[in-house]
This record gives sequence, structure tokens and C-alpha cells, in this order.
Amino acid sequence: MLRDAEAAIATGAWPSATGSGGTTFTDRPEVTAHEAVADNSDASAQLSATAAGYADAVATYLGLSLSRFADFSNSICSWDAGNTNMRQLFARQAIPMAWDFAETNPLEGVVTIKDAADWAAGAIDGLRTPRAGSVMQLDSAARVDRQARAVISTDPPYYDNIGYADLSDFFYVWLRRSLKGVYPDLFATLLTPKPQELVATPYRFGGDRQKAQVSFEHGLGKAFARMREAHDSRFPLTVYYAYKQAETGDSDAGPASTGWETMLTGLLGTGFRITGTWPMRTEQQQRSVAAGTNALASSVVLVCRPRSEDASLATRREFQAVLRTELPEALKHLQRGNIAPVDLAQASIGPGMAVFSRYSRVVEADGSAMSVRTALGLINQALDEILAEQEGEFDPDTRWAIAWFDLHGTAPGPFGDADNMSRARNTSVQGMVEAGILEAKAGKVRLLRRDELPADWDPATDKRLTVWEMTQQLVRRLTEGEAAGEAAAAELARKLGAGNAGVARDLAYRLYLVCERKKWAQEALAYNALVVAWPQIMQLAASPTATVEPQTSLDL
Repeated sequence: MLRDAEAAIATGAWPSATGSGGTTFTDRPEVTAHEAVADNSDASAQLSATAAGYADAVATYLGLSLSRFADFSNSICSWDAGNTNMRQLFARQAIPMAWDFAETNPLEGVVTIKDAADWAAGAIDGLRTPRAGSVMQLDSAARVDRQARAVISTDPPYYDNIGYADLSDFFYVWLRRSLKGVYPDLFATLLTPKPQELVATPYRFGGDRQKAQVSFEHGLGKAFARMREAHDSRFPLTVYYAYKQAETGDSDAGPASTGWETMLTGLLGTGFRITGTWPMRTEQQQRSVAAGTNALASSVVLVCRPRSEDASLATRREFQAVLRTELPEALKHLQRGNIAPVDLAQASIGPGMAVFSRYSRVVEADGSAMSVRTALGLINQALDEILAEQEGEFDPDTRWAIAWFDLHGTAPGPFGDADNMSRARNTSVQGMVEAGILEAKAGKVRLLRRDELPADWDPATDKRLTVWEMTQQLVRRLTEGEAAGEAAAAELARKLGAGNAGVARDLAYRLYLVCERKKWAQEALAYNALVVAWPQIMQLAASPTATVEPQTSLDL
């Protein structure tokens, strides 16, 4: 198929000249594909049914190439000066404003129609499988009569984050023009169908946000109910989700996320319970949405099974007690797996909701059922408390530095406050000045910035070693200066030893959450970077001559 499609492009059969010297890419994929197959197979103009189906597949490939090409050939494309290349429209799931645009020759430019075809060909070539598959477009909330049970793995819609149907129209209008003869049912409408889409966009409900939310919740509940009916109970149902936790709204127990609340309400309300959590690295670090932001690096896969019919009740106090018993070990497991700090709050939802969902109901003091939103707030609250308790493994100077950093960052604060805090933590301001992490003068105290710490610092000669300075120096070696990188951080980690280095990484988790709460994005990114790079740093530290391949990830 790929050979025939490439032949259609190479011979000039597609695109085709039309009108007064113009060129079109959209009017002839179907005709061109049939002609190319006939020419290459020495068949007659009247293709057999098998060859016609094959030609339709070639036409589909050409149509997909057209979609890729359209992404690089519109008036919202800009120029990527750093890579001297075209920047496509859809760097994220949105159509941005562009004050100027770049364009290229579609036949002999920076991004040509053949480049687009090669891109699509590479994707299709990677789908080699010994078994045939089938794809159907169905309403997830509608009942489907099937004798065989299904195994379901799904990525549900993200509340109001992405308007998939609206964005799809950009490609749909061109695909319809070129492939409606091949797929008349798929392209029966002028634009993509919108009413059935599960998305909480108020403009579809006359601007009424409440109606949009109710419609979304109702549709998602119906979809999960159908999944429970169709799912094979011998296997778990898996749900991928990457909606950032604690972004919007508040529960009576603290911050919670409307997106997570709505999805979990629909899932648990239909009788599923969560039995496991698998954080998966699914997002590329270089994607544009992650540039200079604390964007999520992982998706959380919730592993679900039907809840037992005889599940017991629990009170709020019982739920919190079990949460405090089970969540610490679950968090240690996540940290041992090197979950990125930016994803820790999201990943902790799984083990927290596993406790909540094992009960038929968690009841409040007044006898009412606890909402998912309140449960999320309590899980977040427990997460903060557990991470704060981990400070017990740090030295007194570091515990003081964490508390001071939470209050002042690296800005100066009153000496009296610093002195009182130090006495409560069994340390002293003067001692921390001697340790090299603090400056005290003119009645003010401030933590030294990383770039103010000694560049030639050696832990072997430090007479008052602190976890605070170990962490800051590791971050500095990794992210700052011309020689920064994993090798430089690994050299320091080797001097620290595995035990000290591991405690320093634990502090990075704690400091990330402080920065996230304070909205210090750049500082948070530095601590997140240390944890993400930790496996490579430790590998290099263990074997100085080793070379470490950069981490790769699947951008979904």
C-alpha cells in the first residue's frame, strides 16, 4: 500500500493539475489511488473488489498525508528560528493566535507533501501485526448487543479542557472533500457531529456552566454503566487520566479538582472500585505545553474491578484512619519508582481512592454520604501531612531551612523570627551561617541562593553537612552553568554516597510541593528535574565510564 501511494506522489498523479494552472491535493486521492493500483497491478480500469478495497486503503493513506500536510500549510503556522523550520499549527490541542505566519512551497519547500506522506507511512509501517483488527465509531453511552464480553481500556474526556470535535473540523473539511466517496457514512455531515460529544463546554448550553456540568456528568455516568455491562469481569478495566490534580475549586477538606471529581463520581457511581494505580510516563518533556511550566509528565492508569455487593460502610473517621495507615507505604512505593514530583499529587489519587472505593459508602457525621470531592480533599490533606512527616529523616538545619523557605523563599526575613524557629528545631542561626546555607546581617536573615553556594563545594571537607546543601548543590550541578548535566550531578552523588544522595532526592519532593503551593514555577521545575533525572544520575554515579541514553516517552 505504501509503495503504491508513494508511486502516486512520485509520478505526479497526486497532486493533479486543475483549473488554470492551479494544483489541488484534495479532489483526487480516491481517483489517483485507483489509477495507481491499476497501473502497478496491470489490471484493467475496472478493478476487482479486492483491488478496489486495496485502492481505498491507498486513498486513505493519501488522505492522512493530506491531514499532516494541512497542519504545516495554513496561515497560523509560524517559523521556528531555532531549528530553521516550519512550526506546525497543532503544537497543542488548541488553535492559537498568530501575529505573522510562514509558508513553504508544498512541492519543494521545508515541509513538502512528500514529507507529510513519509511521516504517515512511517506511522503505518510501525503498525505491523499478524492479526487483523477492526475499528468502529460508536456512542460509548449507547447499549451495544454483543455476545462476547469485552476488555476495556479507555481514556475518558477531560471535562472542559479540550474541544475535540471543534478542533477536528480543521481536518474534517479536507478529509471529507477527498474521502467521502470511500467513507460515505463517516463523512455524511458537513462538519463533525457535536451534540453527542462528552465535553462540559458552556457555549453549547447557552453559556450555562451548570447545565454543561450536569450534561457531562450524566453522559459519563451512562458511559461507565455501559462499560460495566459489557466488560469481562475476569479482567480489570483500566482508565487513563492526566487531568492535573488540585487545580480548581475547594472542598471542605482542601483543594480538589473538578475534572477528577466528575470522572471518579461517574466511575464509582456505577459500581466500580479502584484496585491499583500505574503511573505511566506518556508525555514528552519537549512538548510546547511543558515549556517553562509544571505540566504533568505522566498519565495515571486506574485499575478497576466491580465492587463487591456486600461491601461495608465506613465512617469519615474510619476512612481517614485507613488512609493514614495505607497511604504512606503507597507513596514510598511511588517515590521508589521515581515518580516525578509534578505527578505525585495526581498519582496519590489512586491509592487514596482505592481506600474510598472499597466501601459501599463513607458516611459523614450527619449520616450523609461523603462526596468524591470531599474524599479528594482528604487525600490531598493526608499527602501533605505524610510528606511533612518525612522531614524527620532530615537534620535540624534542613528542617529549619524548609520552614524558612516556605515562609520567605530566598528573600530576607527578621532575625528574631529566624532565631525563635531555630531554637524550636534544636539548631542556631550562627550554626547555619557556619554551615554555609544562610546569611545573617543587619537584623535580617536569608537563605543563600544556589548560585551563591561555593562552586567547588566538596562534601568530604564540609564540617557541618546538611541535606539542604546537598540537594541545592545537586540541582545546581544538574541545571546551572556550562558544565551542568547528569554527569556533573553524578560526580557529586558519588562523593555523597548512595545514602546521602537518596535523602537529598527525598528533600527535592518536599521542596517541589512547597514551590507548587507558592506558585514558584521555575524553582519547582528545578527540583522536578532532579527527580526525573535520578535514574541516569545514579547509573553514572555507579559506573563513571557508563553512557546513559536519554529517556524517551510516548507522546499520546
